[in-house]
Amino acid sequence: MSGTPEPKVRPVILAVDDEREDLELVERELRKRYEADYGVACEGSAEAGLERLRYFEASEQDVAVVLAALRKPGMSAVGFLVRVHDAFPLAKRLLLLDPMDRESRALLPRAMALGLIDYFEFKPGVPPNERFHRVVTDLLEEWVRPYHSEANALVRVVGEGWSRRSHETRELLERYGVPYAFYAAGSQEGRDLLEQTGHGDERLPVVALPGGRVLVDPQDKEIADAFVPADEHPSRQTVDVVVIGGGPAGLSAGVYGASEGLSTAIIERAAVGGQAGASSLIRNYLGFARGISGQRLAYQAFQQATLFGASFRLMRPATALHRAGEELVVTLSDGAEVAGRAIVVATGASYRRLGVPELEALNGAGVFYGAATTEARALEGRGAYVVGGANSAGQAALHLSRYASRVTLLVRGGSLEAGMSDYLIREIEAKGNVEVRLNTLVVGGGGEGRLERLVLEDTVFGRLETVNTAALFVLIGAEPRTGWLPEDIFRDGRGFLLTGQDLKREGRPRPGWSLERTPMLLETSMPGVFAAGDVRHRSVKRVASAVGEGSIAIQLVHEFLS
Repeated sequence: MSGTPEPKVRPVILAVDDEREDLELVERELRKRYEADYGVACEGSAEAGLERLRYFEASEQDVAVVLAALRKPGMSAVGFLVRVHDAFPLAKRLLLLDPMDRESRALLPRAMALGLIDYFEFKPGVPPNERFHRVVTDLLEEWVRPYHSEANALVRVVGEGWSRRSHETRELLERYGVPYAFYAAGSQEGRDLLEQTGHGDERLPVVALPGGRVLVDPQDKEIADAFVPADEHPSRQTVDVVVIGGGPAGLSAGVYGASEGLSTAIIERAAVGGQAGASSLIRNYLGFARGISGQRLAYQAFQQATLFGASFRLMRPATALHRAGEELVVTLSDGAEVAGRAIVVATGASYRRLGVPELEALNGAGVFYGAATTEARALEGRGAYVVGGANSAGQAALHLSRYASRVTLLVRGGSLEAGMSDYLIREIEAKGNVEVRLNTLVVGGGGEGRLERLVLEDTVFGRLETVNTAALFVLIGAEPRTGWLPEDIFRDGRGFLLTGQDLKREGRPRPGWSLERTPMLLETSMPGVFAAGDVRHRSVKRVASAVGEGSIAIQLVHEFLS
């Protein structure tokens, strides 16, 4: 939370394997690649590994990555890695597999879903072992990321460690990949930096930029303008396609639009990535078996769109949209206008959160927003809780009941009938391992690195109860960001944008459609304005679906412009 000092000694990579020859091979590989920057320690048993960890803990030596492969009777490799987390919660944990070890491989889905390990990889063989090293290097990169020091910091920040504004400032810098160092205002480093900048601690955070410029308690757009100056853009910009929203759908549209020769401008009200950008780990995105953080995915897409030539307007929400002749004009919060021949609206939806800080910290480590069907199989023999009273929550409970020993559906209201279809209610009632608790709220919980318990409140009697669980699935609705759009862009009853077939009545476009042709697949009721991702009515709330719709929207833009 405060500025983390440089380690006094080299951080350690620890390998534990009870097969001597395998351990010797792992040790050679680790020393050959990493010994210049990391200490390498190897032990031949779980007991020796734990003893070495106790030594590192007592000597205040950091442990970066622990690799484990244990097959002899006693403590399993997964069990050992769980013990590693107790002593060094920030250390990355890699399960090493023997290709013939089916027992360990069978434990992988549960171990990954419950956050017991960070990843797995086969033991190295005859050199070269580039795939093995790629995994180790990725884990080291993830581990070292929080260590922001003056040696590599582009920006230095002084603030209160638990201040919301300090957190938002750091998050913004993280989202855009800006190397920074953060110092608590009360620390010696923080006081020294304040003195150097000529500012006190009355208004925080203080942000020291390259070249000596200092921002005091800045707004997000001031920070963004420091790296992408607003005056680089004209007050009125004209392009082929304007993409509104910088989440997965918008970034996808930006990449495909710019790469296919369309001049493209992307407008984002906050940080790129949207809701997905705040996810600590997206595990069901195609091609990323270990998962990828939403921040990293968004940053790479942001860089990709920029390299193809897309321009960005950051921290300035779109406030209005109107047609001016052949152009569609978007007005921004600062009064600037961006005009295009076509528009892609990809503003996403704000998913309702529980608002319980202890559980927000465990998002992705036992707490899941959405059905998270990929996690269901890993819950075999365990209990799970689902929050919500609508169809999506009922469907999730039924799906989980195939694997979990017991599923408890937590409903805020006094009945299921108010928000759930009758057929789902009947199926739930028939399931022997699904329990419904009405008039119940989740008000607390926690765990060491992953979800272990929930605190529930009975709203009728005011009783609190603590329950143990490995997983919580939250499905309590979402709110689209569409209130700024003109009335002639049709929405459903919840504000999501109607497109394509949903704009038709009895096979014909609704009144107000101005063209002879019918609306295209993702086209809204305003010709040339397309919707992609979560903002669209009946969209699939998945990152991969949003990315797909963003690319499809650009294909439809080509058709529209031709």
